[in-house]
Amino acid sequence: GVYIICITVVFGQGTKLIVADSSLAAPTLSLLPPSSEELKTAKATLICLAQMSVGFADVSWTSDGKPVTGGVFTGTAEQKPDKTFGLSSFLTITPSEWITDRVFTCKVSCRV
Repeated sequence: GVYIICITVVFGQGTKLIVADSSLAAPTLSLLPPSSEELKTAKATLICLAQMSVGFADVSWTSDGKPVTGGVFTGTAEQKPDKTFGLSSFLTITPSEWITDRVFTCKVSCRV
Protein backbone atom coordinates (compact mmCIF):
# COMPACT_ATOMS: atom_id res chain seq x y z
CA GLY A 1 0.00 0.00 0.00
CA VAL A 2 0.98 3.61 -0.58
CA TYR A 3 0.17 6.45 1.76
CA ILE A 4 0.73 10.16 2.26
CA ILE A 5 1.11 11.76 5.67
CA CYS A 6 -0.40 15.22 5.82
CA ILE A 7 -2.31 17.72 7.88
CA THR A 8 -4.87 20.16 6.53
CA VAL A 9 -4.86 23.55 8.25
CA VAL A 10 -7.55 26.07 7.32
CA PHE A 11 -6.66 29.77 7.55
CA GLY A 12 -8.98 32.80 7.56
CA GLN A 13 -10.73 32.81 4.17
CA GLY A 14 -10.51 29.07 3.67
CA THR A 15 -6.98 28.85 2.26
CA LYS A 16 -5.68 25.35 2.86
CA LEU A 17 -2.08 24.70 3.79
CA ILE A 18 -1.01 21.10 3.43
CA VAL A 19 1.91 20.29 5.69
CA ALA A 20 3.85 17.06 5.67
CA ASP A 21 4.62 16.43 9.32
CA SER A 22 7.40 13.95 10.02
CA SER A 23 6.54 14.01 13.73
CA LEU A 24 3.31 12.14 13.01
CA ALA A 25 3.41 8.40 13.19
CA ALA A 26 3.37 6.84 9.75
CA PRO A 27 0.07 5.15 8.92
CA THR A 28 0.10 1.41 9.29
CA LEU A 29 -1.77 -0.68 6.76
CA SER A 30 -2.75 -4.29 7.23
CA LEU A 31 -4.26 -6.44 4.50
CA LEU A 32 -6.28 -9.45 5.55
CA PRO A 33 -6.95 -12.19 2.97
CA PRO A 34 -10.23 -14.08 2.67
CA SER A 35 -10.65 -17.06 4.96
CA SER A 36 -10.72 -20.57 3.53
CA GLU A 37 -14.27 -20.90 4.88
CA GLU A 38 -15.42 -17.80 3.01
CA LEU A 39 -13.86 -19.04 -0.23
CA LYS A 40 -16.20 -22.04 -0.06
CA THR A 41 -19.20 -19.66 -0.22
CA ALA A 42 -18.27 -18.39 -3.72
CA LYS A 43 -17.02 -15.02 -2.54
CA ALA A 44 -13.81 -13.57 -1.18
CA THR A 45 -13.43 -10.40 0.88
CA LEU A 46 -10.13 -8.56 1.18
CA ILE A 47 -9.87 -6.24 4.18
CA CYS A 48 -7.61 -3.20 4.39
CA LEU A 49 -7.12 -1.84 7.91
CA ALA A 50 -5.46 1.57 8.30
CA GLN A 51 -4.31 3.19 11.51
CA MET A 52 -3.30 6.82 11.06
CA SER A 53 -2.76 10.13 12.81
CA VAL A 54 -5.41 12.02 10.82
CA GLY A 55 -9.10 11.27 10.45
CA PHE A 56 -9.53 12.30 6.83
CA ALA A 57 -8.43 9.85 4.17
CA ASP A 58 -9.53 8.31 0.92
CA VAL A 59 -9.12 4.62 0.22
CA SER A 60 -8.78 3.18 -3.25
CA TRP A 61 -8.16 -0.33 -4.53
CA THR A 62 -6.35 -1.58 -7.61
CA SER A 63 -6.11 -4.97 -9.25
CA ASP A 64 -2.90 -5.43 -11.22
CA GLY A 65 -2.50 -1.65 -11.17
CA LYS A 66 -5.98 -0.91 -12.54
CA PRO A 67 -8.57 0.94 -10.41
CA VAL A 68 -11.31 -1.18 -8.86
CA THR A 69 -14.60 0.48 -7.91
CA GLY A 70 -17.16 -2.33 -7.84
CA GLY A 71 -17.44 -4.39 -4.67
CA VAL A 72 -15.74 -1.77 -2.49
CA PHE A 73 -17.10 -0.63 0.88
CA THR A 74 -15.17 1.82 3.05
CA GLY A 75 -16.31 2.83 6.51
CA THR A 76 -15.71 6.16 8.22
CA ALA A 77 -12.60 6.81 10.30
CA GLU A 78 -13.10 6.22 14.02
CA GLN A 79 -10.95 7.85 16.68
CA LYS A 80 -9.34 5.49 19.16
CA PRO A 81 -8.41 6.22 22.80
CA ASP A 82 -4.76 6.79 21.80
CA LYS A 83 -5.92 9.66 19.49
CA THR A 84 -5.15 7.71 16.31
CA PHE A 85 -7.84 6.91 13.77
CA GLY A 86 -8.83 3.52 12.45
CA LEU A 87 -10.31 3.02 9.00
CA SER A 88 -11.50 -0.20 7.35
CA SER A 89 -12.13 -0.86 3.67
CA PHE A 90 -13.48 -4.06 2.15
CA LEU A 91 -13.17 -5.40 -1.40
CA THR A 92 -15.39 -8.31 -2.41
CA ILE A 93 -14.13 -10.42 -5.30
CA THR A 94 -14.70 -13.94 -6.62
CA PRO A 95 -12.59 -16.86 -5.41
CA SER A 96 -11.28 -17.31 -8.96
CA GLU A 97 -9.95 -13.74 -8.90
CA TRP A 98 -8.22 -14.51 -5.61
CA ILE A 99 -6.51 -17.74 -6.66
CA THR A 100 -5.03 -16.25 -9.83
CA ASP A 101 -1.79 -14.30 -9.71
CA ARG A 102 -3.52 -10.91 -9.53
CA VAL A 103 -2.01 -8.25 -7.29
CA PHE A 104 -4.53 -6.31 -5.20
CA THR A 105 -3.43 -3.04 -3.64
CA CYS A 106 -5.11 -0.88 -1.03
CA LYS A 107 -4.05 2.78 -1.17
CA VAL A 108 -4.80 5.22 1.64
CA SER A 109 -4.20 8.86 0.78
CA CYS A 110 -4.83 12.10 2.58
CA ARG A 111 -8.04 13.89 1.69
CA VAL A 112 -7.20 17.51 0.83
